[in-house]
Amino acid sequence: MEVSVKAPMCPSRGILEHVTSRWGVLVLAALVERPYRFSELRREVGGVSEKMLAQTLRTLERDGFLLRHAHPVIPPHVDYSLTELGREAAEQVWALARWTERRTGEVQRAREAYDGARTP
Repeated sequence: MEVSVKAPMCPSRGILEHVTSRWGVLVLAALVERPYRFSELRREVGGVSEKMLAQTLRTLERDGFLLRHAHPVIPPHVDYSLTELGREAAEQVWALARWTERRTGEVQRAREAYDGARTP
C-alpha cells in the first residue's frame, strides 16, 4: 500500500492531523525542550483546558510520540517525555514553529495588504 497524505483514505492523514493539531503542535514543541509534568505542560502551552491537554497527550501517546511515566507517590506525579519517534516529529514541528515566529511580521503585512485591497 502506498502511503501518501494526499490520498483520501491514507492512514498517514490521521497521524498528520494529530501532529499538526492546534494543541499537538504546541505540546510537541514544548517537549522538545525537556520532559514536563501535566501541570507544568499546561502552563507552558498556555490556553489549553485540562480536558483538551489530557486528550492530546493520550492521542500522542497512542501514536507512539510520547512516554507517560507515572511515579508511585501521593499526590500522583506523572511525567511526559518524547520517544525517538516523537523527538523526530517534534523537531520538524519546532522548525515550523520557529519559521512562523520569524515570518509573523511578513504574514501580518500581507494580511493587511490583502484586507486593505478588498475594503470598499
